[in-house]
Amino acid sequence: MLVPKKYLSNVPLIALFAANSIPLFGVLLFRWDAFLIVLLYWSENLAIGFYNILKMAFASVPRSAKEPRIAAHLSKLFLIPFFIIHYGGFTAGHGFFILAMFKKGEGGDIMEGDAWPCFLVFVQLLFNVIRQVYSVIPANMRFVILALFVSHGVSFVYNYLLKREYATANLQMLMFRPYGRIVIMHIAVLGGGFLMMAIGSPAALLIALVILKTILDAALHLREHSKREGVK
Repeated sequence: MLVPKKYLSNVPLIALFAANSIPLFGVLLFRWDAFLIVLLYWSENLAIGFYNILKMAFASVPRSAKEPRIAAHLSKLFLIPFFIIHYGGFTAGHGFFILAMFKKGEGGDIMEGDAWPCFLVFVQLLFNVIRQVYSVIPANMRFVILALFVSHGVSFVYNYLLKREYATANLQMLMFRPYGRIVIMHIAVLGGGFLMMAIGSPAALLIALVILKTILDAALHLREHSKREGVK
């Protein structure tokens, strides 16, 4: 029994390395440039947000004599939509910035049609940016985006569900946790991407950027889940 558990514990990290290695083939075989690599890593924000919504939905709520458990669960009806609107606006702005800066204004008008009511306009912005991203990426890159979603899904199932991280999860902390990872990651990725666009996106430096992102991703993954294991 010990051997299968040992190998199983490595599955999320193996999935992470596998998904992050696929862009190397895009650089070597399909001549992806810095713009496409950065846009690919932006799309990973969608996977992070999607699984964070699931984490909030599955998170246990503490038992309290002062507050019925059903009331604590009902708080998710406010916190989850708030996260969707807030994170959706952040991700939309991030994506539009990449489209505008790398493609010199080809991001276009992201406010097509009538604006959605109230704060839902931020979700509308996200959908419009996703549609524009989908229109500019090559078809073979869509499979890489799917692989990134699968990688995060493996981690969600193994770490959050099977290892019961949901039992000690905090809704308020979950709302803000994705931002720390995204900021650290994209400071490095965007900085490297802009530099490479300026010098013509040489393949060797693009490969170095992919490797740097993979190392950062693995380090942040191990740091997050080692902390979670220390919580009892």
